[in-house]
Amino acid sequence: MLRILRNLRRLYIIGRTLGRHGALFPEEFRDVAPGVALVLRLMNNNRAPGRKGQRLAAAIQELGPSFIKLGQALSTRSDLVGDAVAEDLALLRDRLPPFPTPQAVAIIEEQLGRPLGEIFQSFEPESVAAASIAQVHFAVTAEGKEVAVKVLRPGVELAFRRDIDLMFWLAGLAVRVLPRLKRLKPVEVVETFAETVRMEMDLRMEASAASELADNFKGDVTFNIPRVDWDRTSQRVLTIDRIHGIPVDQVDAIRAAGFDPDDVLRQAANSFFNQVFRDGFFHADLHPGNMFVNMSGHLAPVDFGIMGRLDRQTRLYLADMLLGFLNRDYRLVADVHFDAGYVPAHQSRELFMQAARAIGEQVHNKPLHDISVGRLLAQLFAVTEQFEMETQPQLLLLQKSMLTAEGVGRALNPKLNMWEVARPLIEEWMRENRGPEARLAEAVRNLSATAHKLPLLLRHADRLAEHLDNGGVPIDPRSIDDLATRLGRGRGGWQWAAILALTIAVTVLALR
Repeated sequence: MLRILRNLRRLYIIGRTLGRHGALFPEEFRDVAPGVALVLRLMNNNRAPGRKGQRLAAAIQELGPSFIKLGQALSTRSDLVGDAVAEDLALLRDRLPPFPTPQAVAIIEEQLGRPLGEIFQSFEPESVAAASIAQVHFAVTAEGKEVAVKVLRPGVELAFRRDIDLMFWLAGLAVRVLPRLKRLKPVEVVETFAETVRMEMDLRMEASAASELADNFKGDVTFNIPRVDWDRTSQRVLTIDRIHGIPVDQVDAIRAAGFDPDDVLRQAANSFFNQVFRDGFFHADLHPGNMFVNMSGHLAPVDFGIMGRLDRQTRLYLADMLLGFLNRDYRLVADVHFDAGYVPAHQSRELFMQAARAIGEQVHNKPLHDISVGRLLAQLFAVTEQFEMETQPQLLLLQKSMLTAEGVGRALNPKLNMWEVARPLIEEWMRENRGPEARLAEAVRNLSATAHKLPLLLRHADRLAEHLDNGGVPIDPRSIDDLATRLGRGRGGWQWAAILALTIAVTVLALR
């Protein structure tokens, strides 16, 4: 009961803030909940300036750190909020007034267990960035190294815990009131958001992400990840090398420094491709404020709080799907979606092919520099409701990252397409991973994995024969449902069918 009262009070404050900014959007509820729509219309300031997404972003800014982070998360979910609102939320700046420097100093000293003067030669009192979770100060270590020191906001954990509890409560309520929203997985969206926030609340996790990314690019001078100072890093404090450079979208300044923007674009394209396809681990927030051109003319990213991961199967799905669009092979586009299990088996492949063609044909006959893979993916995800395609959060994060990367590419040279620049890498990766030899190797791996299961299958067959000799086999109905589900899935379905057939064959032989 106390939780309900606490959430209702917070909900009232949120509703009042959204209403003042004209961000309640009663029209969204007109058909499904007319009563709710009427209440929202009465609360909403219909004369608030700006587009829908701009009004929502302004309200979110006022609601504080939790909602700023939520707004950033929603900016990757155009399937939930629409393309226009997602674009406006992507511009949401999570800059907040800095907290007092004495508090930052106290946190550093408490976390690192030493007086500030022993840790740093100098520490700049003015923060250079103040965001929803932390703020950053420049400093010089006792050894004379220039560093950036990120300090977690005091009390931020409590604020997030309160609002995330409210978000879970609202997501569960939304699914109960509007069951059709279940496909969009609102509870899972909040869970993903909560997990991301939990990771960001421990700056050691960000340090670890920076370290992993640095290992992935070891020996590659074109993509320079700042070194983590682990001796000056803890849960609430992160210390990394200070970056001196030019924001990647300041083309005139890049030229004035003697560097070629086209070369910078090539480096950006190659580094993004390598992160996504080669490593399956990518910086998911590479907007111009987070990427610089250093004094050597190479890229230097910062802020590793939001990272994305793609497993090998997802990367292969993505490669085949993009290959299908680029070659106008819409059968392949449909097959990879059904085989991956993203689209339920009872849906029509032919209709999905038709939908894919409607998206893909818009791409062809356009100048190369006008083609956006990020927008192509966004259009593809827009058909999810029609085909009951479950939301894939990791792909939505990638799609948003692609749009950001493409925006950086256009800023550097609007007449060059970053994917064309990265073509040699793309072609090499496709040969190694989707060529005939690679497919043969994958088939051998799958066959080997199935062969490894044979001894277990034979033991099970013996036990099955025993049960049959003793009068029958006890079967839990849930087992049948689970088997049907496995067989209905595209990915791995043939393996399970083969295993089932082999089991039946072995059983028959055992009974003869």
